[in-house]
Amino acid sequence: MLRVVMDSAGDIPQPWLSDFEVQVIPINIHFRDKMYLQGIDLSNDDFYHLADTSGVIPKTSQPTPHQFVEFYKRIADAGDTIISLHVTSKLSGTFESAVLAARELRNQFHIIPFDSGSGSAAMGYMCKEIRLLEKAGATLQVILDRLNIIRKNVNIVLTLDTLEYARRSGRVKAMQAALASLVNIKPIVILRDGVLDVSEKVRTRQRAINRVIEIIRQRVGDRLVNAAVVHAQSYEVAQQLVNRVRETLHCQELILTDLSIGVAANLGPGTIGIVAYAV
Repeated sequence: MLRVVMDSAGDIPQPWLSDFEVQVIPINIHFRDKMYLQGIDLSNDDFYHLADTSGVIPKTSQPTPHQFVEFYKRIADAGDTIISLHVTSKLSGTFESAVLAARELRNQFHIIPFDSGSGSAAMGYMCKEIRLLEKAGATLQVILDRLNIIRKNVNIVLTLDTLEYARRSGRVKAMQAALASLVNIKPIVILRDGVLDVSEKVRTRQRAINRVIEIIRQRVGDRLVNAAVVHAQSYEVAQQLVNRVRETLHCQELILTDLSIGVAANLGPGTIGIVAYAV
């Protein structure tokens, strides 16, 4: 049997978890002397509440190899194949933990760790495509080839509403974040080669959102795309952006998801953006 796993730095609509039989291994969230598992004993709202009331931004860490081993044993049967999708290895050690666990369990399961080169809704779409290809009778190699194509062509463009989280996390280039915080601007962050980088600095939030749409449009043109609007505590703004994306891009599918804590913890509440790739 083919099992599909992703870590919780990915974003996926709740119905897809059951519809496409996706298992999610949670990232670890550390707050003072306690550790929580994202989505299990700490929700997104809980995370922001802790940050707002304490003034301390909880830190995140990848699942350990041991956590992966126990997770794989729990969700799979001996002899199963597991495609294990993970957030870009240039920003997290999650993929490496999966590799180590796969090596330890090589006599029990056929585990294929896959570096998404990205994160967020790109991973959710990858999970869905795996299942659609499997149901169509595709071989394992065809499925992996498709994942490689998505990885090479996915576009992720975000705008941050605050620089505080990015500066503390160090996941966005620290010097650029520090410079940007000197004035009231909204940075545009683009995933380039698996790394988040501040590409532009725009003076108002509305202009920043407009620029996010423009950049995605420039990158995908008139091609048919799968797209997602992702956000951190900006649901109403995200709904408006969904309508604009629908009008601007040629979408085969368009979804709206919360930005995972694994990403939002490093970018902050108010972050909003678009994920898109040609189908």
